[in-house]
Amino acid sequence: MSPKSPMSPSGPAAAGHHAAHDHSTQGQSLEQALQRAGFYPVLVADVVDDALDGRDCLAHLVHLETHFDRAEVRRHITVLVLTEDMLVITHVDDQQLDDAGEQIVAQISTESVPVAQIRSVVLSYMYAQPQNYKPSDPVRELTLSIAWSGGQRLDVGPASCGDPNCEADHGYTGTISQEDIVLRISSEADGPRAVHDAKVFARALRAVNTGAPAPIAHASIPAPRTRSGVFGNRLSRGHQR
Repeated sequence: MSPKSPMSPSGPAAAGHHAAHDHSTQGQSLEQALQRAGFYPVLVADVVDDALDGRDCLAHLVHLETHFDRAEVRRHITVLVLTEDMLVITHVDDQQLDDAGEQIVAQISTESVPVAQIRSVVLSYMYAQPQNYKPSDPVRELTLSIAWSGGQRLDVGPASCGDPNCEADHGYTGTISQEDIVLRISSEADGPRAVHDAKVFARALRAVNTGAPAPIAHASIPAPRTRSGVFGNRLSRGHQR
């Protein structure tokens, strides 16, 4: 149940050749990225479509994460959609209510942040063997942090005493992060194209946030939104500005 790599059909070889320095396009449309992630794509698309409220999508980032919690496998997806004036963030978790897995609920949250309110866009890069670096070398891992001074981010997990054999309940521990959202994209787990797309998204966000011309030109998604209920028409907004 590990996430599929959201890579373009050209594959790792083509992506690694010079995709890391191709500043122009993302590898797939928003609809394609949601379908590729495979995490309730119709439901997620409908929620994102509603949150956009008729705005055009300039750039997007779809990130699926898988966590292993003892015997359970938990997945959740974060979708960032950039418009001319808003950053729309959608987060979806699912939860199994019974042991048989027949009763499942999806927990969804959306947030719309004016781009003028965004304080910083931070990209952290990780390269392997930097002493042998060549301009064609891909980024091994990228972390995107976006801060707009909204709510603080709280990560909570089971506490432990340090003894690997201890099975006692030590309650929970957590950390509060200043960043409003942090996404870690790994070339090994998500594919080189996903890392590249995250860089393109960050450039587009910086451009809109600072008022500079965005250095991107996306492949278009068909025609404006209609409320027909057909997934093919959901999120159907041109990516060209």
